[in-house]
Amino acid sequence: QVQLVESGGGLVQAGGSRGLSCAASGRISSINTMGWYRQAPGKQRELVATISWGDSTNYADSVKGRFSISRDNNKNTMYLQMNSLKAEDTAVYYCKFVTVSSVYWGRGTQVTVSS
Repeated sequence: QVQLVESGGGLVQAGGSRGLSCAASGRISSINTMGWYRQAPGKQRELVATISWGDSTNYADSVKGRFSISRDNNKNTMYLQMNSLKAEDTAVYYCKFVTVSSVYWGRGTQVTVSS
């Protein structure tokens, strides 16, 4: 019933910027935490950034200072603004919503950074 849909992926040149969004459809209870993860081919999925109900944020060292996570509770939507992109940022980006009882994952959106 609950589905998360990421959007905003695509091709961007190194040094450029890209914005991602993740919107939830269907009935969902209060979202405690939202997060962005990414997975490059042949690599494990890794944390990019998280944001809590109180809007406290946490970033992976690799993206700190370059990426910014935010959310709109009224729209059940989460955003990731990516700046100063590097080739190493190339990956499928997934959103994750965590409630008291459930964890939801999006299907991912591809971000490719060319150098």
